[in-house]
Amino acid sequence: MPFLNGTSRKKRAQMIAVDLGNRTTKAALFERRGEILALTRYALLDAPIFEKKMSPELLGDHLKAVADALGGTTKFVTVAVGLEDAMVRQIELPQIPLDEMRQILKVNHKNYLQQDLPNHVFDCHIIPPRVASGPDKSASGGSPKLKVLASAAKQQLVDDFMRATQLAGLTAECMVPGLIGPMNSFEQALPEIYAAETVALVDIGFKHTSVCVLDRGELALTRVVNIGGDKLTAGLAEAMTISYAEAEGIKVGMAPEVESALQLQVIPLGREIRASLDFFEHQQDRPVTQVFLSGASARSEMILQILHSELLLECKTWNPTGFLQLALPGQQAVEVDHIGSQLTVAIGAALAAF
Repeated sequence: MPFLNGTSRKKRAQMIAVDLGNRTTKAALFERRGEILALTRYALLDAPIFEKKMSPELLGDHLKAVADALGGTTKFVTVAVGLEDAMVRQIELPQIPLDEMRQILKVNHKNYLQQDLPNHVFDCHIIPPRVASGPDKSASGGSPKLKVLASAAKQQLVDDFMRATQLAGLTAECMVPGLIGPMNSFEQALPEIYAAETVALVDIGFKHTSVCVLDRGELALTRVVNIGGDKLTAGLAEAMTISYAEAEGIKVGMAPEVESALQLQVIPLGREIRASLDFFEHQQDRPVTQVFLSGASARSEMILQILHSELLLECKTWNPTGFLQLALPGQQAVEVDHIGSQLTVAIGAALAAF
């Protein structure tokens, strides 16, 4: 679902995928080896500190540092757009070409997306119908409509990213809404569960948490919650009268004295996730059976346990690198199991580009 039209893209042998976080930029270098996708290097870098808006020049410097950290072997880059920067909605559109779908959204976005979005770029991805489903009879007397994943981002944001990649000496392949990164990765990593079950994907970022309900291979619900790892850490630091850095260190540990303080921070997040799942279940009359978590905070066994108690559902982490051929150098090959969850969005962005 790229914002830059990918229909004319060549099949690249290598690709850099970048997930620009509020605190940490996660990036990875991928290589196509026949039908196999290989992860050859990754990098976690501190995100640039900026007040309101990152300039193309600052972002360009940062992207160059990312490319250098990955070895500088390719110029092609795809970037995941932050949860607060790109809107994603599932809608229905007539059976028309993608270019016409984009044009319909451009002139009629308020009707389809329930928001006034001037000076935005729009893109669409047609959701393949379920094989088991019969013909769609929703459109009486006419052609059945298509389920479409529609996205929107400010034109200025897209222009700034394009300018930044040029300044970094890179070539922008596409921009992908970060929200769909976990879905792309999950589909490849756990295809049987993706296709057959109704599950929730919860990605805990620094400032926000995304909640996506997948119902037998279809995206049924998306929501962005304004609670992330930063709020959990800051609340824990205040509750225990310790520094932010100390709180960050013990958040992913299992120290018993942390549990009650951490519980107070995680329960509001659990309630927001539960409200999202309840909304889906009441609308579709189908239960969500499992919750799969990703992001740095998902490494905390204690956070998983607290969410399990709040949601009354099995909460587990998953490995987004499981389907990739791992061709990592030395220490990275050892550490990838530990940090793999943080690469979920970047891997999903790479899949959109390839």
